[in-house]
Amino acid sequence: MNNPDTVFADDKVLAQLLPKERSNDFFEALFGDAEEGAYDISLRYDGYDAASRSLHFYLDLHQRPGKCLVCNLTHGLPEVFSRHPIINIKGLAADAAKLLGPEVESTGWKLGSTQQQEAARHCIPLTISISTAA
Repeated sequence: MNNPDTVFADDKVLAQLLPKERSNDFFEALFGDAEEGAYDISLRYDGYDAASRSLHFYLDLHQRPGKCLVCNLTHGLPEVFSRHPIINIKGLAADAAKLLGPEVESTGWKLGSTQQQEAARHCIPLTISISTAA
């Protein structure tokens, strides 16, 4: 298995897993206009726990200019993101596992509760469980 800390240290890899355009696609589907979105979504790596065989990420919500994160009910987003086909957490988890090697697969994922880390940045923890083929 490739070292997760090396693989996910590259911002380009994270941007491939969750492309910037996905924010606009999400708001286009939700509101019919990407300009209505209050934030851009990006992926941030937070480490690997070998004991639990889990990858830890954050979905960062970056406030767009002239918009308000607090006014946009970001606390309900984990439930929305977990089911939304454009955000596609299940696919993101599978793709992240594949980057660690052909023998690695995602066995599950979980979104945590939204956290406000800054006024203009909220985040949602994402944990991806992985296993390797015998």
